[in-house]
Amino acid sequence: MNYISVAIDGPAGAGKSSVSKAVAKSLGYTYIDTGAMYRAAALFAIENGIDIKNEREKLINRLDEVKIDIRYTDEGQHVFLAGRDVSERIRKEDVSVGASDVAVIPEVREKLVELQRNMAEKDNVVMDGRDICSHVLPDAQVKVFLTASAEARAKRRYDQLCEKGMECDFEKIKADMEYRDKNDSERAVCPLRKAEDAVLVDTTDLTFEQSVEKIKELIKNVL
Repeated sequence: MNYISVAIDGPAGAGKSSVSKAVAKSLGYTYIDTGAMYRAAALFAIENGIDIKNEREKLINRLDEVKIDIRYTDEGQHVFLAGRDVSERIRKEDVSVGASDVAVIPEVREKLVELQRNMAEKDNVVMDGRDICSHVLPDAQVKVFLTASAEARAKRRYDQLCEKGMECDFEKIKADMEYRDKNDSERAVCPLRKAEDAVLVDTTDLTFEQSVEKIKELIKNVL
């Protein structure tokens, strides 16, 4: 059976996860949040006192201990680290920044990319991240580069955190986002950039529902 793979790339805060999740649910596809996997790896480093920027070798040497599992329940996707549900913890800002730092480490990417490709071979999937179109799923039938202005992305993230009752600072969120943009775009291994055959979708002036419908239209065109 030939499964459909939908690859969605884009910068931090572009709405990749929420849009991808909604598209997958609407079409009955499996949603794979690759960013959550990098966040889980970053959380492992944080909880084990590893300075990701200055102690890469420590993390590399302990990669076999980084056990990441994605499970689905009636409540949606849950991310587990060594058997512990870390779905909420990995959304905190310290982990968000750490995930960007972890993503530049080749050995970490190699481990997670293999896991992601294995998932895509077993089902129709919608997978989002930073280099899904160009590296993880280069043969995906649908490729999208989802983006929005830094201001709009920071505002969405701020509102999301406030709704969850978390204390947050808009200017810090925006600064962290711009740091991640620079880090992701300039990294030596699989930098963030639009694949030549990916469709650019700018959601700055689109509602969430409009963004979802835009992606669904692209998928329906290849079915």
